[in-house]
Amino acid sequence: MKRHLTVASLPIIPLLAGAALLASVGASAAAGKYTIGISNTVQGNGWREEMICAMKAQALASGEVAKLNIAHRNTDAAGQLEDIRNLISAKVNAIVVNPADPAGIKAGLEEATKAGIVVVAVDQAVTEPSAYIISNNQEQYAYLGAKWLFQQMGGKGEVFYMRGAAGASADSDRDKGFKKALAEFPDVKVAQEVFTGWQQDQAKQQILSFLATGTPINGIWTSGIDNVIVDALVEQQAPMVPVVGADNAGFVGQLNTVKGLVGAAVTNPGSIGGAGVTLALQILDGKKPAQQTVLVDPQLWDNATDEGKAKLKAAADPSLSPEWPVSISIPDWTTYTKDQIVACKGPGE
Repeated sequence: MKRHLTVASLPIIPLLAGAALLASVGASAAAGKYTIGISNTVQGNGWREEMICAMKAQALASGEVAKLNIAHRNTDAAGQLEDIRNLISAKVNAIVVNPADPAGIKAGLEEATKAGIVVVAVDQAVTEPSAYIISNNQEQYAYLGAKWLFQQMGGKGEVFYMRGAAGASADSDRDKGFKKALAEFPDVKVAQEVFTGWQQDQAKQQILSFLATGTPINGIWTSGIDNVIVDALVEQQAPMVPVVGADNAGFVGQLNTVKGLVGAAVTNPGSIGGAGVTLALQILDGKKPAQQTVLVDPQLWDNATDEGKAKLKAAADPSLSPEWPVSISIPDWTTYTKDQIVACKGPGE
């Protein structure tokens, strides 16, 4: 069974902070009783950095966490499996993981559960049945944005399809949502499909290379790497076709200010990381949820309607890092303050 939630959105001013691989965050000054392990495989991406900051902030706000053991680096499923096994050896009480590939880390998650460690996957699903999942609804994220885009295209034409990381379950789920919408618009065709790896530089080079071919397109769907795509369109003086992205601060700002840009931001809060810490602590405290999976349902804010424009205007903050989502909290799941997530410090730091 799955429980569905709606996200609240607030702007923040983040201080980006990358955590060192398996870095222990000081236990001496913390009053908590638990050690939480964190495993993440994409570093330098604004969304993932916000996720890490939300985990730190929620651990601190809970008062229950003595120490964080953080594996935060660019790696693949094999590297993440190694990190998970290191966390098991470190005897953490729980592991909160953003999975690189469900099949590739399944054995490690099973080993963690057998060792008595609570496992919570955030942002993306895993296939290990003993793990709990709290995730943004990735299929609905793609479906909402793609359907809106195809409607803006008049139900026909060519779309540039910019996916995330190959093998990631979030990307696979988004692909299902995208193709669900595509099936409803038989006259919309995919001009080209690329994997951005959720990396800004890579995505910008991909759109620039495509624009250089002169192939006409009528819309662009991005898997959350969005503001650099608009930058490329502006720099190349290319036709300003409709663009769909996430609620990243840079893209939200562009939807308010870039002349001729018609687009939509679909919410995808990085604060899901903080929610994952909360769920792990609830389970450690003997409060297991009724459902194994909790999904946070997205909202779509467009600049083609008065309602959407009002939401975009309220969310915009030019002082935000352009790669950070403006959604910093999830009702009932995150309790940290704005200052705490901005500081990006865990227990004892």
